[in-house]
Amino acid sequence: MHEAELPTPDFLRKICAPSDLERAVAALPRPLVFTNGVFDIVHRGHVTYLAQARALGAALVVGLNSDASARQLGKGPERPLNAAADRAAVLAALASVDLVVAFDEADPLALLQRVRPDIYVKGGDYAIETLRETALVRSWGGSARAIALVPGRSTTALVRRIRGES
Repeated sequence: MHEAELPTPDFLRKICAPSDLERAVAALPRPLVFTNGVFDIVHRGHVTYLAQARALGAALVVGLNSDASARQLGKGPERPLNAAADRAAVLAALASVDLVVAFDEADPLALLQRVRPDIYVKGGDYAIETLRETALVRSWGGSARAIALVPGRSTTALVRRIRGES
């Protein structure tokens, strides 16, 4: 089989256009878990976190910061290193992830309102009780949970190491 004849990988079906979000979410089993982030260079910390988040429910939706959204987070002018389409494909290839949808805003509040998950999850580096996302999800009876991070694993640390800064 020549390269041009290879089928499109099935995992790409997990990448959802914002316009298809409600239909795609309705097809997922409940309880539905939602998390969000940049996921620039996916590493052990990310995959552990996503697997633990998925274990809390029957399906996991990942809200992915678009390139413009990621730049608003102050991680540096060169970030994200990987374009949103590439980051989405890597996330979609993970067994723990059921759906990936990008968002352009600085926070995922509008996306959360559309997804209406049963459980909202963030990494343990966030004070979950202070997040506006937590209050929103609780407003419809959902819950929020922080998951401990894998020590020493972060994209920022990897970038520093690649640059020889640490």
